[in-house]
Formats: sequence, structure tokens, C-alpha cells
Amino acid sequence: MQTYRKTCSVPTPDDLTLDAYNYDLPQELIAQTPLEPRDGSRLMVVHRTERRFEHRVFTDLLEYLRPGDVMVFNDSRVFPARMYGVRSDTGAKIELLLLQRRSPGVWHTLARPGRRMTPGTAFELRGDSVAIHGEVLEAHDDGSRTVRLSDDDRLDEIGVVPLPPYIQKPLDDPERYQTVYARERGSVAAPTAGLHVTPRLLEKIRQHGVETAFATLHVGWATFRPVQVKEITDHDMHAESYHVSKESAEAINRAKREGRRVIAVGTTTVRLLEYAASLGGGSDAIPAGSGWADIFIYPGYSYRVVDALITNFHLPESTLLMLVSAFADRDLMLAAYLEAVDRRYRFYSFGDAMLVL
Repeated sequence: MQTYRKTCSVPTPDDLTLDAYNYDLPQELIAQTPLEPRDGSRLMVVHRTERRFEHRVFTDLLEYLRPGDVMVFNDSRVFPARMYGVRSDTGAKIELLLLQRRSPGVWHTLARPGRRMTPGTAFELRGDSVAIHGEVLEAHDDGSRTVRLSDDDRLDEIGVVPLPPYIQKPLDDPERYQTVYARERGSVAAPTAGLHVTPRLLEKIRQHGVETAFATLHVGWATFRPVQVKEITDHDMHAESYHVSKESAEAINRAKREGRRVIAVGTTTVRLLEYAASLGGGSDAIPAGSGWADIFIYPGYSYRVVDALITNFHLPESTLLMLVSAFADRDLMLAAYLEAVDRRYRFYSFGDAMLVL
């Protein structure tokens, strides 16, 4: 697992404890539905050096961009990964969340109810007119399961787009849980910072002289898996599949050589870029190619690529809150969250946005 490099900004002992990333959030501030239009959300601007905040709307983003900046977007697309069915022996209802395809017909999954889905358990996944048979092959210590399915080709006829558990209202239009530029199928959760972007805003960004680049990190369990250890350095970060095209790598590397900013849209984009840079030896240049990113970023990490970050507001004690606390510092970030609660920002996937400069 790739972890942080020691720098002159050494993390304090508190920075490395799970309790240090907790905060109180009123339940009513968890956004249940997306705003219309997409770019109508609020935007908190965090100035790291000046340690101050501004309160704007997302379309004001253009005021903070400079000609020559490169904005990097995660173009992964959510697939219908949540499946419902029954056990073959008892008829009891089950639920699967497909995480990663390991080989034809073999998937790494989360299963519910998990403890009863022991190796050898047979089940049937059901859609309106399709049934797929399956069997649990392995039960893993982290609670996940490896299963074999009889048919990979018709999963989309059974599955639904998985929404996070804190969203209680079903979506009228599943495309609202996709970014407008999503094209590479493979995520089980949306890279939600990009949900604020509209085609019109994207065009205005380009007209402003900002380069746009796209790369892919398929959001998997690593992104949303809870941290369950007291010392965050003991957390095991799972790997997620990524791809960086030659064109995008060249645009990012050229900007870094010329002293222009690289702005990451979303924490998944941050993880992709920083992991790819760790493969470049001493140069910090991003190589084109594909692989598996298992980088865990928390305070003490020295950022190699990302100069500014657009993100949503994250769950307490999450690896995503730790990542942004490494980009700003933890005290500043928690102060920003307290300010957001006081000002009634909307939180999590369908919530408001933050720009960290």
C-alpha cells in the first residue's frame, strides 16, 4: 500500500487517530435529492494560505480559475451493481453489491445478510424476466464475499444503480447519479464532485483558457469502506482500477513543467493522480497506462501533482476526509466543516461543493 512521505509538515499524534476526524452533522443536512440545475449548488472556497473561507455558488468557480490551469476529471461511470435475489435453500431475501470482477463469472462482493452467506451457499438473483444462479466461494475476514455467477452478460437486466445508504429517496432519473462526462463503465459509486458540472459550465471553463483532461479511477470499496481501527495508519486501503491516457498524462506533465496549476475534480481524481505520480521515480511525472491504485493519503503526505481541489463534504471518520485534511490541514478542514454546518450547507453525495485553493 502506498502511504505518505514525511515532509517538513510532520503530522501530530492527533492527526493519526480516527477520533480526530469526527464531527457532528444534523441529519437534516444530508442531501437526499440532487439540485436542479446541477451547477446550482453552493460552493465554499477554502484559502489554505490565508486560512479563510468564502461562500459562493458553484458557477462562481470560473472566478477562481486561471488561463493555463489543467482541470482533471474522473470519467468513470457507475454500473448497475446492486442485485437482489433469494437463497436457494430457504428462499430468504439477499442483496449483493458487486465490487470487482475477478475473472469471468467470479466477483468480489458485499452480501447482505453477510453472516449467513457462507461458502457453498447457493442463491438466485432475479430481475423482471431474468434469473442468474450463484454460489458463495469464499468469505473474507473484512466481511466481503467472492461469488460465482452463472451469467455475466445479463447482469444489467437485474441490477440497479447503487445509491449510498444515507440516501433514502429513490431517484426518478438514475442519470442524476452520473456525471455528464461519465463514459468508462466500472464504478459502484459516483465520483460526486463532478455531479455539479454541466455541459454548459464545462464549455465556459474551456473558453476561459483552462485545459480539461480526463482519466479513470473506478470507484470501489476502497473509497467508501469505513475505517475501523483507532490508529489510521493501520487501515488497509483496497486497490481500485485506473487508467490514464497518453494525452491526459502529457497535458498534466506539461502543466507541471511550466508551473501551471493542476486542479483535481474529486478525491478519486486526487488518488489517481498522486498514485500515478508515485510510479514516476524521482520525476513525479505521471506515466500513461493502467493499473491498481491503493494509495492512502492522510496528514503528513506530500502532494506531488494536485495544486487545487474541488470536492464535496465527506462522512466523519472517512478516508476522504483524511485526504482533504492532508491537502489543507486537519484543523482548517474541520473548521470549514463546522462553518458549513452553521451555514446549513448540504452534505455528501448530492450536497454542496468545496474548492480548496
